[in-house]
Amino acid sequence: MGVTVLPDLGTEILIPVCAIIGIGFSIFQWMLVSKVKLTSGSAASNKSGGSGKNGHGDYLIEEEEGINDHNTVLKCAEIQNAISEGATSFLFTEYQYVGIFMIAFAILIFIFLGSVKGFSTKSQPCTYEPLKFCKPALATAAFSTIAFVLGAVTSVISGFLGMKIATYANARTTLEARKGVGKAFITAFRSGAVMGFLLAANGLLVLYIAINLFKLYYGDDWEGLFEAITGYGLGGSSMALFGRVGGGIYTKAADVGADLVGKVEMNIPEDDPRNPAVIADNVGDNVGDIAGMGSDLFGSYAESSCAALVVASISSFGINHEFTPMLYPLIVSSVGIIVCLLTTLFATDFFEIKAVNEIEPALKNQLIISTVLMTIGIAIVSWVALPSSFTIFNFGTQKVVKNWQLFLCVAVGLWAGLIIGFVTEYYTSNAYSPVQDVADSCRTGAATNVIFGLALGYKSVIIPIFAIAVSIFVSFSFAAMYGIAVAALGMLSTIATGLSIDAYGPISDNAGGIAEMAGMSHRIRERTDALDAAGNTTAAIGKGFAIGSAALVSLALFGAFVSRASISNVDVLTPKVFIGLIVGAMLPYWFSAMTMKSVGSAALKMVEEVRRQFKTIPGLLEGTAKPDYATCVKISTDASIKEMIPPGALVMLTPLIVGIFFGVETLSGVLAGALVSGVQVAISASNTGGAWDNAKKYIEAGASEHAMSLGPKGSDPHKAAVIGDTIGDPLKDTSGPSLNILIKLMAVESLVFAPFFATHGGLLFKIF
Repeated sequence: MGVTVLPDLGTEILIPVCAIIGIGFSIFQWMLVSKVKLTSGSAASNKSGGSGKNGHGDYLIEEEEGINDHNTVLKCAEIQNAISEGATSFLFTEYQYVGIFMIAFAILIFIFLGSVKGFSTKSQPCTYEPLKFCKPALATAAFSTIAFVLGAVTSVISGFLGMKIATYANARTTLEARKGVGKAFITAFRSGAVMGFLLAANGLLVLYIAINLFKLYYGDDWEGLFEAITGYGLGGSSMALFGRVGGGIYTKAADVGADLVGKVEMNIPEDDPRNPAVIADNVGDNVGDIAGMGSDLFGSYAESSCAALVVASISSFGINHEFTPMLYPLIVSSVGIIVCLLTTLFATDFFEIKAVNEIEPALKNQLIISTVLMTIGIAIVSWVALPSSFTIFNFGTQKVVKNWQLFLCVAVGLWAGLIIGFVTEYYTSNAYSPVQDVADSCRTGAATNVIFGLALGYKSVIIPIFAIAVSIFVSFSFAAMYGIAVAALGMLSTIATGLSIDAYGPISDNAGGIAEMAGMSHRIRERTDALDAAGNTTAAIGKGFAIGSAALVSLALFGAFVSRASISNVDVLTPKVFIGLIVGAMLPYWFSAMTMKSVGSAALKMVEEVRRQFKTIPGLLEGTAKPDYATCVKISTDASIKEMIPPGALVMLTPLIVGIFFGVETLSGVLAGALVSGVQVAISASNTGGAWDNAKKYIEAGASEHAMSLGPKGSDPHKAAVIGDTIGDPLKDTSGPSLNILIKLMAVESLVFAPFFATHGGLLFKIF
């Protein structure tokens, strides 16, 4: 219906070049971080020069206070190695189990999709253009299987690389804290940027290469090509589910065990080396909050891209074989990498962090700057990569859409993400009254703390839901389901920045733990605590983004599923649909119950082991004996591997069981119910846990007169805050973030298996 300013050749160059720039930038950031040497003495510390930005000119605190710098650095290196080895060991164990699942599920995809047409190798009439012939169903089965394995492997690599980068950077952040908070901040942030850009660029490049390779076989059959590509999103989210659940159980079992015995019962500081669970706790930060979170956001990106591509393939882009408009979602992501690169420079080069109170605004500015710049980027992309008008498939009809309308769809998703981010910050940062009120409630004990925290979590759902609702209404009004898919992509277009500030949090948390375990001065611990408190808020913001985008992605995938399964309309008053709706709404609660209980069971074993060691190892509490860290690491590893299987099976098997036995109409109800219920529970759980965590840190920091009146560490209000934090840990780091994967994964799995369910599903209704 029109021509684009950007030629097809320009698209073929732009997307891989932007991806390669992103990978190159991440390598450059890693090289800057690696200049901080884990070797002793002034030689290493003086390499960074005597003056410059972000604390280069500060003297080492250790030198001022007469602490032996050589021993401190060696101790930091030793602790870092222990954390890195523990994290690597866990991930390899987890990936062995996940690898078996990946192979089994890949075989299942091939058999189910191949059987749709009886494993026929003959061309078949196209679904949406019956007069034309498309590639055989067996080809779609084979290529969907390949795409699934590609997505799964990319997700696993993304999580693993993120974990390795984080464990490489944590001790370096600690050492840089000796020179000033600015220097520590820049090291932690650059390390987060390595992961952010590597994951975003890697995901984009692999998807682009896969599309071009598949195109060699499919040719003009774009309907079949992009249907097969949906396997990429399924593979990414499948691995993310096990990464999030397994890593979440690991980290929270260790964290709860360490806090309850160490801080509440033994009255020793957080991350004290006398605590047997302290290494397991620091390992958990990496396998849960880094590897799991990386896989999760990669899955969101892959699914939103696949949802947009599969919907567009049956619109004018796909019918007329318009390459540049068809790859509009990938062009948006490509420009997002460049925008995020420029945004990162504002944190690392253009401005200087001089004080603790400048950390959180610097991270918040990353969100604002990236959103503003990305809005301009989307406007340019929509002008050059889209014809002035085109048609989008809208449940049996073709809807005419203008390019400026699609720009608004992407922009509304982008700005809704920012709103969700700021609301999350307001409810989880200890700079604002909600968290301060939760901290104040600790005066009267743990019970009131829990009541206030739960109320905060429920209330924090209101504005994000309205933001998501407005995004859905605007984007659907303009461009039907394609509008919702690109709105989700808009929310994730600044994923490199989001991941950078998200990964920054666990790196800072580990840096504080290493400072405590290495016996560094209180002043350094104050600096790392300030970094960590800001990191808690950014991690909560990252979870908010992930949940918000998951809602839009799931809805887009739901629309694609309804179209692919040839469902004319979804009527909730139909018994088949309503029973699915009510069961789907129950699933997030069932899933949360399983993951919460898993954390509780694993934490119980950890608490018993930590208590045993304090009772049976002479001199442990006095610091003259060394705890048995390895046993605690093993408890977390064994428990998380064992406990991650039932929740994973619930999510993966539900669409298959419902689709096969009850049919596509009931499955559509299940997907809608899980989406509506899951988003609410996920936002509430994540924000409640984040608020309890920062309420505890608010009391510990004692940065205001009000905070000092509740402290110090070890006081009754502080102990009540610790109990609230331990309750919130599995909510914010296991159940909450895993729920967004539940709603996405069930939707994309249903889409991949839609042809099979439409042909062979509903066995019970056929019998009766």
